[in-house]
Amino acid sequence: MSEAQRKRPGGLGRGLSALLGDIQPVTESGAPVEGVRPIPIADIKPHPDQPRRHFDEAALTELAESIAARGVLQPIVVRQVGTGYQIVAGERRWRAAQRARLHEIPALVRELTDSETLEIAIIENIQRQELNAVEEAEAYQRLMREFGHSQESLGQFVAKSRSHVANMLRLLDLPEGVRRQLLEGALTMGHARALITADEPERLAGEVVRRGLSVRETEKLARTAKGKPARTKARAAPPEASGDADILALERQLGDMLGLAVRIGHGAEGGQVTISYASLDQLDMICQRLSGERF
Repeated sequence: MSEAQRKRPGGLGRGLSALLGDIQPVTESGAPVEGVRPIPIADIKPHPDQPRRHFDEAALTELAESIAARGVLQPIVVRQVGTGYQIVAGERRWRAAQRARLHEIPALVRELTDSETLEIAIIENIQRQELNAVEEAEAYQRLMREFGHSQESLGQFVAKSRSHVANMLRLLDLPEGVRRQLLEGALTMGHARALITADEPERLAGEVVRRGLSVRETEKLARTAKGKPARTKARAAPPEASGDADILALERQLGDMLGLAVRIGHGAEGGQVTISYASLDQLDMICQRLSGERF
């Protein structure tokens, strides 16, 4: 680990770090740090209100294979409940460790209240990007309802923009059937965004899935359904404008992934990608994404 890496402030997840305490799970040599100890997997139970409901089977199997080969590199966080332990953060690693047939898993034990445990469980999933769009939106709603966060303070807490939080919350206005398709991966965040203000979003969502429409095609379908005819070939925009529409769609897609405003300036000889951030937390999050680090 370089001197610069050691000195870099741990910006991303400062809200989570404030609740958990700054945790550096392993030393440079890979040895566990003070406070981390092995706990029998059979003594650990998941949190009953875990905000993450969907675990990708392929990804879980891949992680289990990695754990079987190299062990659990990052400990889970638990709290003691009765004679056993309850997971605060790291249920996916715990599940994968079971598949890898491990009998123990490295864990950091923290003394936390019920409300602190729930708040950490929600935020940890958001910051690790382990929730799909519906689960993330429901997590934001719960943090606001049960812990008094505003959209702005919540954005700062999870290193996302306020507009990203607002856009995610709007997904909860979609009919249950559309939210279920989004939850199951049949629709993307871009599709859902196009359907939020559409007439008969559930019917349109079914058509999108059945025809395998792209986000651009879904936007066009939603406009047509609202009585706004799509442009005919005679009135089509020139190639440059069409390209702009593609760029705007890409900006929205990248913005959804990062939770920040993204602008792309594209020209004949290349261009620039501009990512706007409002705090050091968000800057550090960008650095983590670009470097491929897991936090």
